[in-house]
Amino acid sequence: MKINNPNSNKGAFLLILIFVILISATVGLALSLRVNTVDENLKADRVIKTLVVMEDKNRLLFTDVFIYYPETRRGALINILENTGGVFKSLGRSDSIESVYLEKGIDVYKAEIENLVGQTIPFYLILNLTKFGELTDMLGGMKIFIPSPVDSKNDEGERWLLPSGVVSLDGDKIQDYLNYTKSDDTEDDVIERRQNVLLAFFTALTRNEKIIRNKKSFDELSKRMKANLDDDEFHHLMSLICDVDAERLNPTAITGLKRVVDGKTLLFPYYDGDLIKQVFNQLSNSLISVDDTNVSRTYVLEIQNGTSVQGLARNTAALLQSAGYDVLSQRNADSNSYDKTVIINHIGNADIAKNLGDFIRCTNIIEENVSAESDYASASNVDFTIILGKDFDGRYVRK
Repeated sequence: MKINNPNSNKGAFLLILIFVILISATVGLALSLRVNTVDENLKADRVIKTLVVMEDKNRLLFTDVFIYYPETRRGALINILENTGGVFKSLGRSDSIESVYLEKGIDVYKAEIENLVGQTIPFYLILNLTKFGELTDMLGGMKIFIPSPVDSKNDEGERWLLPSGVVSLDGDKIQDYLNYTKSDDTEDDVIERRQNVLLAFFTALTRNEKIIRNKKSFDELSKRMKANLDDDEFHHLMSLICDVDAERLNPTAITGLKRVVDGKTLLFPYYDGDLIKQVFNQLSNSLISVDDTNVSRTYVLEIQNGTSVQGLARNTAALLQSAGYDVLSQRNADSNSYDKTVIINHIGNADIAKNLGDFIRCTNIIEENVSAESDYASASNVDFTIILGKDFDGRYVRK
C-alpha cells in the first residue's frame, strides 16, 4: 500500500504559494508601471486634441476637431465639413473626406484629417445618432435655441415637430432636430444646427460633471460612445473634458472653393490646405496664451478694398472668417490707390491687433479712436478695420 508523504504535500503547496506570489507581484508591477495615454499626451503637448464624429447609418452628420487646454478650461472647435474635397491617398482619387470614413473607417479617416490640419490628433470619439439619443436622455436633455417652431415632413411622410425658444430636447427630439429639413434651408442652416448639438453636448457634459467623474455611472454613459482608449483612459479623458468652459466654445468652419467632381460638389480648402494648418496652429496657440482676451470673444472686422482689384475685399473676408473672425462689412475704401495695407485698431488691444496682423503678415497697424467726422466712421461698431493695399496678394502682405 502506497503511503503519502506529508512533507511532499507541504513542498508542493509551498511551490504553488510562491508561484501565486510571483504572479501577483508581476501583475502589480505591470499595473504600477502602466502609462496613462492621456497623461502622456499632456506631457508632450499642453492641449488635448480629440476628433469628434457624429454618424448616422451610412452618412456623416458632422466632424469636429476639439482642442482643449485643461489648465484654463479653454476649448476650441474646428468643423470639418463632410464634403471637404481633396486627393486622398487612402482612396487614390479626388473625393469628399466623408468617403474616406465610409470606405476606410475611423483610423484612416483620422489620419487623413491629421494630414489636413498638419498636426497629430491622438484621440477620437464616435457618436452614433441612435445611441446619442439614449445618451441625451441619460444627461437630462440637450438645451437648444430654436428660433421658430418646426412643423415639417420628409419624403417618406415622417413628421418633425419642434417648439421654439430655448428648449431642452430629449433623445427622440434631438434626433429630429438633427434630421429635419425645410424647403428654404441653406447649407449654412444645416451646419449651424449640427454645431448647436455639439455645443449642447459639451454643455451637458459640464452640467453633469459629477456623473462623468463617477466611474460607475460613467460606465453606463460610455456604452453609448466609442473611443480609441481603454475604459480607464476614456474615463480620465472625459473627466478632464467635462470641465471645459462650454459657454465660450465657438466653432470655426473651414471654408474654400466649391467645385463639381464626378457629379459631387466638393469644398476644396483655400491655398491647397495651407490655411487650415495655419488656423489650427493659431487656435492651439491662442488657447495657451497668457492673455485671456485672445479667446474671450470673436473679434469683428470691416474689410475695405483700397485697390482696383475686383472682389479683393470679398475674398479676404472669406479668408478671415475661416480664421474665426466675424466680418461685419466689406466695401471699397475712399481711394483705390493705397500702396500699403493698414490695420486700424479701434479697441486699443495691441496683442489682438498683432495676432490679426501676423495672420496676413501686416505690420502697418494704427491705433485710432474713430470720431463721427472720420473717414472710418462706418467702422465705429467694429474692432478692427483692414484697408487692403497694393502690397496684399490675396493672402499675405508682400514686402
